[in-house]
Amino acid sequence: MTQKRSSDIEPRIWTLRDRNVVPLNTSRASAMRCDPTEAERKLWWHLRHRLALPNSHFRRQVHLGHYIVDFACHHLRIIIEIDGGQHADRIKGDAKRTRFLESGGYRVLRFWNNDVLGNIDGMLEVIQSSVLATPTPTPPHKGEGKERAP
Repeated sequence: MTQKRSSDIEPRIWTLRDRNVVPLNTSRASAMRCDPTEAERKLWWHLRHRLALPNSHFRRQVHLGHYIVDFACHHLRIIIEIDGGQHADRIKGDAKRTRFLESGGYRVLRFWNNDVLGNIDGMLEVIQSSVLATPTPTPPHKGEGKERAP
């Protein structure tokens, strides 16, 4: 009697995916990293060289869900968004985006371009104090945290 291998029964899904096709948001995030705004470039330098936080490894233009965030530190569970003038017209969309990111356990800090360009020291103080003040709670797993009927 011959024994059937699992590969004979069911094909592996990952082998069916075309690895030459790059998801749109991944290529878009890469392009955004190559061409940062002046405010993003300045904040990136200061996050890497001046912000003294334990375990703070920030990444630029991070793909989370179907969003691309400006700066994210996964270990500290913090996201920093730098908003230009166009965000004044996107208040509802930005609020929805923030709710989604916070549901994943991230704390979202939003700053205007003018804050970065004109008051970087004050901004770094806000970032550092918000990170050191209270840790972000881990969100409940799916199905947890809901009251069950007796």
